[in-house]
Amino acid sequence: MSKLHIKKGDRVKVLAGESNGKIGTVIKVYPDSHRALVEGDDIKKMSKHTKPNAANPQGGIVQMDAPIHISNLMVLDSSGVAGRIGRKIENDKSVRYNKKSGEVIK
Repeated sequence: MSKLHIKKGDRVKVLAGESNGKIGTVIKVYPDSHRALVEGDDIKKMSKHTKPNAANPQGGIVQMDAPIHISNLMVLDSSGVAGRIGRKIENDKSVRYNKKSGEVIK
């Protein structure tokens, strides 16, 4: 399986779908399905029907973050520039960098 350009904790910009142009943070990556959960105020949500339990005694409909395909996400560097991600070797270690600005992404 090839490496993904998205990691947990990355700030990303959504390129397509109902959240187009919005910025959020990756909270979980699903490499098998090539999807990521992105947390943010304006990012796509999905509704889940839940039964009453200790955490939610009322039950009902809960809004949750929906997974987004990683092809629709672009990583932002620390200055907020969205660009494609490349890999290079620095100090005998592979690092990701923004191809547009050349900045290394931590």
